[in-house]
Amino acid sequence: MTCQRVEHTIEAACQVTGRGYWSGQQVTVRFLPADPGSGIRFVRTDLPGCPSVPGLVGFRQSMSLRTVLSSDTGAVVSMVEHLMAALSALQIDNCEIQVDAEEMPGMDGSAAAFVDALNSTARVEQATTIRPYRVDRLLRIGSASNWIEASPSDSDSFEVEYRLDYGDDCPIRPQTAAFQVTPESFAKELAPARTFVTADQAKQLRASGVAGHVTNQDLLIFDDHGLVENSLHFENECARHKAMDLVGDLALAGFPLIGRFVSHRGGHELNASMAAELQQLSCRSMNGSRKTA
Repeated sequence: MTCQRVEHTIEAACQVTGRGYWSGQQVTVRFLPADPGSGIRFVRTDLPGCPSVPGLVGFRQSMSLRTVLSSDTGAVVSMVEHLMAALSALQIDNCEIQVDAEEMPGMDGSAAAFVDALNSTARVEQATTIRPYRVDRLLRIGSASNWIEASPSDSDSFEVEYRLDYGDDCPIRPQTAAFQVTPESFAKELAPARTFVTADQAKQLRASGVAGHVTNQDLLIFDDHGLVENSLHFENECARHKAMDLVGDLALAGFPLIGRFVSHRGGHELNASMAAELQQLSCRSMNGSRKTA
């Protein structure tokens, strides 16, 4: 049986301000301490009544290239995966996130700004405990070409691995990134990894009327000759970024994880499917525990 650990929130408010990648709209994200057991909740302060939406997979909308949450109160927040990854990796369980626009700031395409903000205040223990979900058997979802696999962790920790392979015709070469996720390793090895697209994808996005303000320095753009007007933080930065996305999307399960998660060419849809499956398995496990207690 997995041991419980104490829950955490932040000691004081902190914030991040920037422009959304898709909308170009300026937005301020304020992180606030939250009550024990309240979880992660986004509050739209720019809308009448300040509607909110929990950071849980049951509130996820299906949307390409990003993670979007919405509730029947009218609250919609998008591009939350980097922010959720930072909260999860730093083991911040309860936090109110006030935002004054729908889209989270893109910053440099990484989670570094969110980690820096959250690390500017202390993480404090609370009077309640939370039980991590321990993966105790092999679980695989997806297809032969795109899949995510969860298995028990030999190190009794949360581990992620991403295997990136877009084929021989893609300018982004095959690469892999694998890490044991701790507050320290995430801040150093995963949070700085930036969003990436091919030059063709960038043209298509701009032609559709979004991301018109984004420059070659605001994210990683690859053409047939390689990286355009930028330099890599890591040789396998693209795989690291996808691993970071995986951490953020799995956080939508709503509890810490102990297990090894390997994604082969997976994306937000597969990540969310795994988070939903873990949520269901956790509920069954808790119900079984109650019946045998």
